[in-house]
Amino acid sequence: MKVKTSDHYKNGAQPKSQTSRKSKHQIMKNYFATIGLVLLATAAFCQEQENGTIYIKHPYIDIVQKSTAAYLAKDVAALKMLYSDTARFISSGMPKSVPIAEGFKMWLSDFDFYDSVAQKQVGYPDYLHYKDEDARVVQSWWTWSGKSKKTGEIVKIPMVIFDTFNKEGKIVRETIYGDFSKMVKE
Repeated sequence: MKVKTSDHYKNGAQPKSQTSRKSKHQIMKNYFATIGLVLLATAAFCQEQENGTIYIKHPYIDIVQKSTAAYLAKDVAALKMLYSDTARFISSGMPKSVPIAEGFKMWLSDFDFYDSVAQKQVGYPDYLHYKDEDARVVQSWWTWSGKSKKTGEIVKIPMVIFDTFNKEGKIVRETIYGDFSKMVKE
């Protein structure tokens, strides 16, 4: 018995079931190729790259601790030795940075409104020496506290400080983040 084939199949067309299998196979092949390319591209962009070194002990960390001790001792002469003449200071809530001399005045005014002023270190500070732009930054965490002379209330403010240093080992910028709205100076 001879099977009759139509002219359609004689011209190279495949029966529908074979065509469907080939297109599904091609779709899956393209799908896996696309996933492979995405994974390859992701791996290429996610390579680890160092941008500096983090220190747990460093002379710049000692300078930050000396600046805290000088602040608590109200020792402006010692503070001036630790900061560059062109240093700037900014804190949460301030619209812009100010020259460090103005920062010193702001810090010392804390003692006009608060007794028992303390600044306790929380955790440990890190010195970060970034390769990019040769940046030198100490980040440290503290809790500032003081007893209000007006209300007798004890105020505690967790904060983080970023001190940026120049090549001479002087602080050129100090940025403090904390909720200083609790600190009322009246």
